[in-house]
Amino acid sequence: MPLYHKLGSFPQKRHTQFEKPNGGLYYEQLFGTEGFHGHSSLLYHVHRPTQVKEILKSYSVEPKIAIGKNIKSLLLKGFELKPEDDFLDSRKAMLVNKDCTIGLAAPRQSLRNYFYKNADADEMIFIHKGKGKLRTMMGNIPFEYGDYLIIPRGMIYQIDFDTLENRLFYVESFAPFYTPKRYKNESGQHLEHSPFCERDFILPNELETHDEKGDFLIKIKKEGMMHEVVYATHPFDVVGWDGYNFPYGFSIHNFEPITGRVHQPPPVHQTFETATFVVCSFVPRLYDYHPKSIPAPYNHSNIDSDEVLYYVDGDFMSRNNIEQGHITLHPKGIPHGPAPGTMERSIGHKETHELAVMVDTFRPLMVTEEAMGLDDGQYYKSWVE
Repeated sequence: MPLYHKLGSFPQKRHTQFEKPNGGLYYEQLFGTEGFHGHSSLLYHVHRPTQVKEILKSYSVEPKIAIGKNIKSLLLKGFELKPEDDFLDSRKAMLVNKDCTIGLAAPRQSLRNYFYKNADADEMIFIHKGKGKLRTMMGNIPFEYGDYLIIPRGMIYQIDFDTLENRLFYVESFAPFYTPKRYKNESGQHLEHSPFCERDFILPNELETHDEKGDFLIKIKKEGMMHEVVYATHPFDVVGWDGYNFPYGFSIHNFEPITGRVHQPPPVHQTFETATFVVCSFVPRLYDYHPKSIPAPYNHSNIDSDEVLYYVDGDFMSRNNIEQGHITLHPKGIPHGPAPGTMERSIGHKETHELAVMVDTFRPLMVTEEAMGLDDGQYYKSWVE
């Protein structure tokens, strides 16, 4: 997201001496993406951010694949995922490919006993149920129902929940998340026809600065492994930073839908993009207003992408028997469309109150063993009359 932000104190000129009030220098760190080419920020630490005291253990967290080459449409009953206390233990991969991991989580407790860093992937966490605060080395972000949290790779964070029932839908991406190019001008400002603008983003605030030495456990995910690393100083020791690479939030309720006289294609709902998939937000909106319009979506072929829909709330007029927390997978290779009867029932309706998140991947998705445990087993037959 090409938006400049800053918190705390830092020198007027980058890569110059920044003196501590009681003597000594703060330690500068470049926090960037895509080498030295992508978005970056400059952070200033009380202590060197490089002090590893010990690596306790390393173990695999790679998901176990049940179906490697899938042609079957699936419906996963997401709310049947059993809650777990620990934040990382609760995260279960459902669908994966070489570009991303799509999963669910139902953590009961805040992440406070250790810190977490995803060294491989940017994370998008959608808050379906729950409220709390994302705490990071670059500041804190409050969140609630309907919020997307975008966390750049390499970000050290913890997460506080004010609630016991928390339901999360997440995507780990090996390419950075951006807002769609067509919504922005050459310098990156969102244009007038964009369904959201810079005012809608929830930026980091409340910078925590801890001047502490000791043993601080950071769990680092890298190449399918989890490494438990002990650092010599508190990772939240940043006194200030500025730049373009930082975590942020965005509420799905602030997405302003684009409508037309006839049914609009899914790209009008696009919210984020990467080099390998897109994320769309389906929100309450007026239906098409052509006198002969059919509000239900037309049948379309999945030739170039797998389509994943996460159902959040409301009445999903194109499907039957869809509930909160359900995930549908429509794989590339076979067309899909509205369930039998829903096209006819949609005629004459003026609006919808549905709320859903869609992820369209450009490579096929593999199905994990965890996903098969939530599969209804019948969805692929649901178009048969």
